Amino acid sequence: PVSPTATRESAFVHAIASAGVAFAVTRSCAEGSATICGCDTRHKGSPGEGWKWGGCSEDVEFGSMVSREFADARENRPDARSAMNRHNNEAGRTSSLLQSIIELMHLKCKCHGLSGSCEVKTCWWSQPDFRVIGDYLKDKYDSASEMVVEKHRESRGWVETLRPKYNFFKAPTEKDLVYYENSPNFCEPNPETGSFGTRDRICNVTSHGIDGCDLLCCGRGHNTRTEKRKEKCHCIFHWCCYVRCQECIRVYDVHTCK
Repeated sequence: PVSPTATRESAFVHAIASAGVAFAVTRSCAEGSATICGCDTRHKGSPGEGWKWGGCSEDVEFGSMVSREFADARENRPDARSAMNRHNNEAGRTSSLLQSIIELMHLKCKCHGLSGSCEVKTCWWSQPDFRVIGDYLKDKYDSASEMVVEKHRESRGWVETLRPKYNFFKAPTEKDLVYYENSPNFCEPNPETGSFGTRDRICNVTSHGIDGCDLLCCGRGHNTRTEKRKEKCHCIFHWCCYVRCQECIRVYDVHTCK
């Protein structure tokens, strides 16, 4: 139910879905499970001493191209919502793939040699975990730019475009998320808006962020209960080769929203 609205939540959904397509295609190409693509041979760099390029570096540009053709296929209408969706789709790809992934891509290496002595290594570029992309786009969600809809006539008829609502804020770039409708109240359950509410949600009593009891509980306060949990403790490694642990009872305070 969040998707039909032009809110910042919908902007995040479009951005992370577009980034997810690009991520999955890129990973499939490197794993050899997709026949239309292969490895990236453009970003090799200079091999280091004792290692050489090998494996299959992930081609993020190809994944982004496929995502653009797939995610933007239906966004060809001359209205504000299509303009918003196209922008957020591209923001998901640009922010998390073409920029942040290339910045965050890291070398993975495999050792070769007698008994894994690592005399020679083959290395390749790999994407970070998708969680890194999600965290990056969550920051973009928090700082999304509110827009207003403008209509103007072109040769094809009336066209809707978006412009920033507030001129004293920096205009959004292609990496920023945009929206033009206010979000509904997610504090209470509402099936029409897709909200489950926040009652009984576990909150962090020491946090001042969105997971804190003050914000997450919407001012209703929170309940506290104690829980006893069985956990493994005092683990000892025995040669060779197993680990033996004791079982401990630990008491935790659990805070939930009223």
